[in-house]
Amino acid sequence: MPVLSYNEITLKKVIIHEGEPCLVVATHVFRKQQRKPVNITKLKGLKSGRSLEVTFHQNETVEEADMENRSVTFIYKKPGEYWFHTAGKPGERFALSEDLIGDQGRFLKERSDIDASVFDGEVIGLKFPIKAELKVKETMDAVKGNTSNSALKEVTLETGAIVMAPMFINTGDVISVNTETGDYSERIEKA
Repeated sequence: MPVLSYNEITLKKVIIHEGEPCLVVATHVFRKQQRKPVNITKLKGLKSGRSLEVTFHQNETVEEADMENRSVTFIYKKPGEYWFHTAGKPGERFALSEDLIGDQGRFLKERSDIDASVFDGEVIGLKFPIKAELKVKETMDAVKGNTSNSALKEVTLETGAIVMAPMFINTGDVISVNTETGDYSERIEKA
């Protein structure tokens, strides 16, 4: 594993801190009057999910985490866990907890492939696409006269997720949803 000096710890790098892989969320290298420069960072633990503020001094080094990407296929969800298998190998099944997947899991379609982050042979997270195209399973009909640009209604997607969408969206339409915010983006296909 490569060793990084204090000023090489930059945004989006994954480092080992206290035995856990951590994503660098924020960083600021500065020098205070006549003291030596320091790098104040915010780290997010990829296993525990906790956030830390850590200051690295000029003489300190850290190891860069040896992360691997692997394609996995989502099989199904049951209460508290999501089940996957390694892409192309249905016999290699494993479960990930709902806490590890997070809120974005509600946009996962069955039998869809997604990239997983692997550390020491263990899947520690998923890399969700920013937008997902999903079919509208159920929605209310728009009321005549209530179709202004700002009017929204609840729509239920094929994955069971409920999002707010404009009044002109109907059952059977395919829409694009931002997986990070859960917001409607655009209509892809009209039913």
